[in-house]
Amino acid sequence: MPVPPEAETAQDQKGRHIPLPRPGRGAGRARLAEILRVDHAGEYGAVQIYRAQAAVFNARKGRETIAADLTEMQGQEAVHLARFDALLNRHRVRPTLLLPAWRLAAQALGAGTALMGEKAAHACTEAVESVIEKHYADQIAELSERDPELAAELKQFRDEELAHHDHAIDHGSREAPGYRLLSAVIKAGCKVAIKVSERV
Repeated sequence: MPVPPEAETAQDQKGRHIPLPRPGRGAGRARLAEILRVDHAGEYGAVQIYRAQAAVFNARKGRETIAADLTEMQGQEAVHLARFDALLNRHRVRPTLLLPAWRLAAQALGAGTALMGEKAAHACTEAVESVIEKHYADQIAELSERDPELAAELKQFRDEELAHHDHAIDHGSREAPGYRLLSAVIKAGCKVAIKVSERV
């Protein structure tokens, strides 16, 4: 049954009719903006973490292998970041205002864990990627029908994040000193960054 026009309006103090928001109006675009903003921030942070870790190991003799691995992973994250840059521009969505803060935090995390040693650097990768892949999985489920093209891209990115996660485990991430605490702190930080970056 059609809704009478007067049911879609309310009156202000001067008796003028003003439109009431309809449920769902603009919700799809707002949600897409949140998804793109937070994913862009996540990939930006990942690039900074791997770059900082690689820089530490490149400065140490005998660490060429892990430095090369980290540089390769940084390159894959940079591809993801470039894609989200393009999607932000296409959909006219601004990045999070907190990028400068995330840059400093990610560089500190990357350099700090690398200075703790190879296994700590791998523990950082495992923790970060475990949060990111779960985040992507939730988005893929959400978008599978509404935006299957974007969901497919996110699935590809998630597969690559999982490869980083598994590589870290294979290279001793869980043997890092204080592994449980280190992993828990990093995961908690990532989850906070996700929530904040969606909105700010």
